[in-house]
Amino acid sequence: MRLLNEFTKGLWREVPPFRLVLGLCPTLAVTTAAENGLGMGLAFTFVLVCSNMLVALLRKLIPSKVRLASYIVIIASFVVVVELCMQAYTFKLYEALGIFIPLIVVNCIVLGRAEAFASKNGVMLSMADGLGMGIGYTAALTVIGGMRELLGNGSVFGVSVMWSSFEPFGFMLKAPGAFVCLGFLLGLMNIIGAKK
Repeated sequence: MRLLNEFTKGLWREVPPFRLVLGLCPTLAVTTAAENGLGMGLAFTFVLVCSNMLVALLRKLIPSKVRLASYIVIIASFVVVVELCMQAYTFKLYEALGIFIPLIVVNCIVLGRAEAFASKNGVMLSMADGLGMGIGYTAALTVIGGMRELLGNGSVFGVSVMWSSFEPFGFMLKAPGAFVCLGFLLGLMNIIGAKK
């Protein structure tokens, strides 16, 4: 039961960008298209799940004085794996995401989950926590990217879905458009949450 609870909390109750208001730099910067949001979310999920599991596995062996440095080394190792795989297999997406892939190393969500959760719990619970948070983060980035791409370009995942006379709102593809989408979705989640 606890395993399910740890997994599902990241899907709604603690969705990082909306409920915890964490990880906002990549949320605002890379979500100009749904594909970018999905790609960033999947890369983030891989790093979060793997680092959570390894931190949980090594938690009794890592001295407390060097734990944060150790967590950063572990996280950085998985970020390098993601970066190299993206360079090899999804180079166009890798170029679109740019510096935000290496910056996963200092993402407060990943380091926060390692310190607050994985260092105090076992491997399975840490994996469930990382997977739930990662899927929630991926969904949030994909939805924001989809909204911005739809309104700013008239397409979703590169496929045109709006009518021929549709005038795109170029504003939505710029940073202020990301804030508008984030604020709208935050408000929507609060309204839905208040009704429960």
